[in-house]
Amino acid sequence: MILLGILGTLFVQFAILSLVAIGGANAVIPEMHRLCVDTYHWMTDRQFTDMFAVTQATPGPGVMMVAVIGWRAAGLAGAIVAMIGMVLPSSLLTYNVVRLWDRFRDRPWRPRIQNGLAPVTAGLVAASGLLLARGADTDIVTVMITIAAAACSGR
Repeated sequence: MILLGILGTLFVQFAILSLVAIGGANAVIPEMHRLCVDTYHWMTDRQFTDMFAVTQATPGPGVMMVAVIGWRAAGLAGAIVAMIGMVLPSSLLTYNVVRLWDRFRDRPWRPRIQNGLAPVTAGLVAASGLLLARGADTDIVTVMITIAAAACSGR
């Protein structure tokens, strides 16, 4: 695949992901994994898990994982294009939805929609956690650490 093809792929795939990332970029980690590891082979399962761990341990937003994926796939241009793809469509959508949403602030169905999105977000984030645990848990010790961390972080 030529570089321009990779850049186009990065932009389109992350633009699509940005529109379904309800709850943030971490909600679409399983789909990022599928694209990066299984579909385009930009990295291995272990590399993906390691990159996620590093981006979560560093200061800044969780969406930085997208820049690292773009970098891995196509260097600096890939990092920039992937981030634009991940941020621009969802930002434009959010801006327009908020403007529209404000018009319906007194409608009875508005809180129902908001409450309905909460379990969707929780499910997407839980799926991300399971996928990452699968890649990181290589023995009984790491499985136990993951279970303990999940127990401590639950509400």
